[in-house]
Amino acid sequence: MKSLLAAVLALGLTAGSAHAACSYPKAPEKIPDGRSATLDEMRAAQLAVKDYDKAINAYTDCLNLEYDGEIAKGGTNLSDQQKKELEKHRAQKQNAAVDEDQQVASRLNEQIRIFKAKQAANKG
Repeated sequence: MKSLLAAVLALGLTAGSAHAACSYPKAPEKIPDGRSATLDEMRAAQLAVKDYDKAINAYTDCLNLEYDGEIAKGGTNLSDQQKKELEKHRAQKQNAAVDEDQQVASRLNEQIRIFKAKQAANKG
């Protein structure tokens, strides 16, 4: 029982240190309202979202490297259950990051559609 507790604590400590190594990127603070934004504001938002997407990709790559490092460091000392927990933890972090990235992109795309519709209505 003590060895199981020690293994769980060790896994928790490695997961905690793994969490500290990869910095979760900050999403753009504001997506402009397509009804009132200028072209420059929309372009700036588009660039910010592209940069955020690149940062999310770097973050998920970091999580993969971190996971590989934890597996290599644990070697044969890690049980299958510990490996599954590390994989589960990595997958949860990656899924959350990708979901947020997609939500940010979707919000921007919606505002771009509104902006374009406003531009078309002003020309016609």
